[in-house]
Amino acid sequence: MSISKITFTNVDGQTLSGKLELPADQHPHNFAVFAHCFTCTKNLSAVRNISRALVAKGFGVLRFDFTGLGESEGEFEDTNFSGNVEDLIAAAEYLREHHKAPTLLVGHSLGGAAVIFAASQLPSVQAVATIGAPSNPIHVQHLLKSELEEIQKNGKAVVNLSGRDFTIKKQFLEDLETKSLPDVVKNFGKSLLVMHSPQDSLVGIQNAEEIYVAAYHPKSFVSLDGADHLLMKKEDSLYAGDVIATWASRYVPMPEQTKLSTTHEVVASLDDINSFVTQMKVGNHHMIADEPIAVGGTDFGPNPYELVSAGLAACTAMTIKMYVARKGWPLDRVEVHTNYKKTHKIDSDHSEDPEAKIDTFYRDIKLEGALDDKQIARILQIANKCPVHKTLHTETQVITEIV
Repeated sequence: MSISKITFTNVDGQTLSGKLELPADQHPHNFAVFAHCFTCTKNLSAVRNISRALVAKGFGVLRFDFTGLGESEGEFEDTNFSGNVEDLIAAAEYLREHHKAPTLLVGHSLGGAAVIFAASQLPSVQAVATIGAPSNPIHVQHLLKSELEEIQKNGKAVVNLSGRDFTIKKQFLEDLETKSLPDVVKNFGKSLLVMHSPQDSLVGIQNAEEIYVAAYHPKSFVSLDGADHLLMKKEDSLYAGDVIATWASRYVPMPEQTKLSTTHEVVASLDDINSFVTQMKVGNHHMIADEPIAVGGTDFGPNPYELVSAGLAACTAMTIKMYVARKGWPLDRVEVHTNYKKTHKIDSDHSEDPEAKIDTFYRDIKLEGALDDKQIARILQIANKCPVHKTLHTETQVITEIV
């Protein structure tokens, strides 16, 4: 995947920091925005894992730090829940201006409540997934219970959350009291996925029930059985990401997949004159070919000569493996490294002449095992007899017809 650091501004003109993750082998079919949990950042392990699971399924994902957190500007003590919702809308606007408007919002904990409120204001969003979300933002008060009296009396207090001190102002709590999530989720007109762990000790499972009951269909619930609130186990967050990606594909616009078929061994299909991205069916396997960025491609797949080099490398390794297995020699591992270039013919008297250049494959073979010199020399001979090697050395013909 490709990861780039981006920035955008919130409604107050402050710069928010985010990371945009894109698939390595295709243009994203949809974009998603991820909202992290209360006082967390975009770099929480669960946020990264869920985002990358989505990217692996073809989504582009923007994860960012809310105002006053992580690398984003602003003072956390001056923020509130409404500000988080506005930050999400600003993130969606960034995607709309620079890529495509998001169709999926994902929120963790209080971020889950925020994405529901934000989705109600974003026409492009068609699917919303929450993870361990409270059924009402005011739930956050129970995290502050030891300092609530001081906040009410003095207008603010320093609260220690997960080992870090945060200043919480009275306006933060007053803002939460104005938000009714059940009312919003009932009318926001989006597909909803509620994910929650029965063992969540911070935000109880009853919160998931209240969100689910309040929402209209289409709605789904998936249990994250055994997970903690922050999804600290990697397998829990990756599972959540995989489930969200699969679920969302039913509700967001997905490009129609052209199924290539042929009576030949290989078919290559390119249907965009402005792109080199070529869909291929090679035997029973589907893959992509492309050109490097330097020559106008997007590097989503190997270029044609890399595919030829790959055929030589694979055939060499397989031929050596079959020969050594038959001989019973102690070969533990074989690696074949290949490069392709056009170079001058050996001993050419006309090295300046373009016609004096020849297609050259450079091949390095690495052998691991207790082989003696005689065995290694024989393996080299066998490598030079691999079928693809022999094909490259013999005269070939290509018979072409327009069909």
